[in-house]
Amino acid sequence: MSVATFGAVVPPALLSPPLCAVLELARLGRWLQPPAELEGRSVALTLTDLGLRHGLCCRDGRFRPHGVADAELSLSASLADVLLLLAGQVDADTLFFQRRLAIAGDTELGLVVKNWLDAQERPAWLTRLAARWSPM
Repeated sequence: MSVATFGAVVPPALLSPPLCAVLELARLGRWLQPPAELEGRSVALTLTDLGLRHGLCCRDGRFRPHGVADAELSLSASLADVLLLLAGQVDADTLFFQRRLAIAGDTELGLVVKNWLDAQERPAWLTRLAARWSPM
């Protein structure tokens, strides 16, 4: 069974809590503070090469698991591209226009997420990790 096949059979409800735990660690480490505009909003993230779908929302300034099907914003990209985006080595506009990032749903929320990620200071370890996964 390939990883992408495995991802297709694993329900997002099992995948979202670990992603939210990682985001919460980043928040507690003061690296990834959600902006007020994310409060009560939901996002679905699909890692296209792995076939994995994650849903999350922001409540009370914290990242929480959320359903994928009813997310207000959907983002789809490969794991490598998501790591590059998070590390600040490539911006969302570049990935979008190269058709490596698909965005669907609430475009205003998409801009909030894009601007939020662009404004974050990145820890050195994240930049090193993204460089290892970089297809460039």
